[in-house]
Amino acid sequence: MRVLMFGWEFPPHITGGLGTACFGLTRSMAKRQVEVIFVVPKAFGDEDQSSVRIVAAEDIDVVEASKKLEEFWKNIKYLEISSNIVPYVDPEEFKKIVNANQVEILEENGNSSKKKFRFSGKYGVNLIQEVNRYAVTAASIAATENFDVIHAHDWLTYPAGIAAKIVSGKPLVVHVHATEFDRSGENINQNVYDIEKRGMEMADRVIAVSNYTRNIIITRYGIPENKVVTVHNAVDFSNHVDHEYDRGVSEKIVTFLGRVTFQKGPDYFVEAANKVLKYNHNVRFVMAGSGDMLNRMIRRVAKLGIANKFHFTGFLQGTDVNRMFMLSDVYVMPSVSEPFGISPLEAMRSNVPVIISKQSGVSEVLKYAIKVDFWDVDALADSINGLLNYSALSNFFIKHGQEEVNHLKWGNAARKIINIYNQLTN
Repeated sequence: MRVLMFGWEFPPHITGGLGTACFGLTRSMAKRQVEVIFVVPKAFGDEDQSSVRIVAAEDIDVVEASKKLEEFWKNIKYLEISSNIVPYVDPEEFKKIVNANQVEILEENGNSSKKKFRFSGKYGVNLIQEVNRYAVTAASIAATENFDVIHAHDWLTYPAGIAAKIVSGKPLVVHVHATEFDRSGENINQNVYDIEKRGMEMADRVIAVSNYTRNIIITRYGIPENKVVTVHNAVDFSNHVDHEYDRGVSEKIVTFLGRVTFQKGPDYFVEAANKVLKYNHNVRFVMAGSGDMLNRMIRRVAKLGIANKFHFTGFLQGTDVNRMFMLSDVYVMPSVSEPFGISPLEAMRSNVPVIISKQSGVSEVLKYAIKVDFWDVDALADSINGLLNYSALSNFFIKHGQEEVNHLKWGNAARKIINIYNQLTN
């Protein structure tokens, strides 16, 4: 079995759980004799290719694509997702894109030349442009690679997956790690929603990371129930090493680790911290991450007068994440809408008791975690106080949580997905 897989990031260059999930999943697939061609916009050269073959979209000659895929350009349509992108791409429009300043002339020999799109590989201001170019490139890759099934992760790669399906005729699986409703609540970006919906409609099978997400896909996007399958995420233990770290402080440490955005509920963490500190001064709170709400959280902490007990680390990755968990006494994930949530599993792996919101997919698979509604700041504060003040309670969740998380392996997820592949290709 050979899979053409489209992603936007791959370790060590990640911004959250998506890259971590792709890494864990592909490693487990490789152990089951599944060959994965993993396409990213930009490769940095230090990716672990022991289980996958990394293909960088920026290395693909789009001039050659325009010559070979004329029929494709007559049929594929791109959704209009910003003023920077044309809504429909035909052969003439494709030539304009190729000749625009988004491509770089890498080689010229007589009348021939090679042109390739530039990709930042980031989530910056040109993200929408890169999504469009990525789909253009995907068509060329699909025309030249040999594979059995296409697998696209999240909305950024759905247009690429659709392009690859149209060119190759192979079945398409889209993997929903988050929806626009998770990211934006009810104030959704209609254009992004349309891309998500189109990707799910064009897919032969839709994988949801939780039943929570599956329900959103069915009710909010109108996708038939029999087309949507839940495959829960897991945690990778292979590179985990327990270390003793010098804490540098005598107080207990309560940690929030994730993007500081609406979806992750950082404001509820700050308000709960303020309530805890009114009664317990032997505690420090850490917000590890970055995002568009970070400055607002810093101002709120200052206004509440708890800055001397609150720390902002910025974005953490690699060994720094493991170190933060090892230093923590309690981990909190107060997400407003969390399709799954891998970080609580990583915390439990490090023997840290966790508090998670009921509005999360991971709450479906965890029994030994304290669960609260994200908006219930009083319940969140009470739960933090309970774990900090009663060692028997904390030790109970540590012991049973460690046993529970040991059973959540990527191998189980890989087997389910491989079974989906087999159903589509047999």
